[in-house]
Amino acid sequence: MSILRPFLSRVIRQGQLTVIAPDGSREVFGTPAAGFPDVTVRFASRKGMRRIVLDPRLGAAEAFMDGEMAIEQGDIMELIQLLRANTPWDRGSKLKDRGPVGEAMDWIKTRINSINRRSRSRANVAHHYDIGNDLYRLFLDADMQYSCAYWPREDMTLEEAQEAKKAHIAAKLALAPGQRVLDIGCGWGGMAITLAKLADVEVLGITLSEEQLALARERAAAAGVAGRVRFELIDYRDLAEREAGRFDRIVSVGMFEHVGAHNFDTFFRASANLMTAEGVMLLHTIGRFGRPGSTDAFTRKYIFPGGYIPALSETLAASEKSRLIVTDVETLRLHYAFTLRQWYARTLAHRDEIVAMMGDRFFRMWTFYLAGATAAFESGGMGNYQIQFARSRHALPLTRDYMAAAEAAYL
Repeated sequence: MSILRPFLSRVIRQGQLTVIAPDGSREVFGTPAAGFPDVTVRFASRKGMRRIVLDPRLGAAEAFMDGEMAIEQGDIMELIQLLRANTPWDRGSKLKDRGPVGEAMDWIKTRINSINRRSRSRANVAHHYDIGNDLYRLFLDADMQYSCAYWPREDMTLEEAQEAKKAHIAAKLALAPGQRVLDIGCGWGGMAITLAKLADVEVLGITLSEEQLALARERAAAAGVAGRVRFELIDYRDLAEREAGRFDRIVSVGMFEHVGAHNFDTFFRASANLMTAEGVMLLHTIGRFGRPGSTDAFTRKYIFPGGYIPALSETLAASEKSRLIVTDVETLRLHYAFTLRQWYARTLAHRDEIVAMMGDRFFRMWTFYLAGATAAFESGGMGNYQIQFARSRHALPLTRDYMAAAEAAYL
């Protein structure tokens, strides 16, 4: 127990964590407190305990995935919540699980890992999105929106919140019939199909996922919009070379996180080149509060290889080089936390199907991912940004009133 005591006694103040060692001895950290869970974990081996000491984030994930750490009271969501809620980003707290050398190494690894050339980008996308559409159907909403929903009311269903998200974004695009719209990172096609229905526009959705492409095309045909909605397997950089100046509007939801810090300038240059002179773009991305940072080892290894969550400062600095005008910025602070908790609940509800499909270790890895992400949006330094860009200062109305009017009409 002595190897874990220094870290846990420093972090766990409110709420209670009971740790049971392989020899049956136990120790309690923290004190019960309203709003903080009480959790009990049991270690099957000293190896599992050592892994956490050597690398608290990756070590804890792999100890949990490999069954070396089992949760006897509570679940993985509550365990990570307990750790994060005791170290809230808003109040300047940190887990302090890495020293200066470890932080520097993570920074370097993140920058190297996110040099996403075309072939590597496709492989990284396949790692996460080509594991099977059947898995995603089990925990996403009916439209398979795999990004932060929008919650005007907390009592909405996930389906309602995702519909609200699409209407919220569509309103910011200032759509008009006949416009040509590009959806960069179109997922399973839900946004593209919705835009075509809402505003009678033509949409091209692009993806690097074979699984997403096939299903998106099926869905467009079933929705009766295949004549106005096309999908293509192509990198945004290649499309910019082929389709310069073609699109009146660009939307990108949940894709910028995969671009990599090394390619921010390239992304905005390509986007500017793809738009008409009066073009408008709406970028919806997970964002880092505060200054630029690094991607943790668990996420790099298991979830989003090549991914990086950008700070608002580095996102805007990159866009400025292509003379894109930032016309509107909205920060969604807790919306993704609400979304992730819905995904987590649906994942637990379909445990048997997911285990049969992917195995026990994958299920534990997936729940660790969703729980860690939830904690990052509830207590850590993550949020979502919706950033509207225009190529011309004359491209949009003088005030924001048009957004609310369009959103109400779409809903």
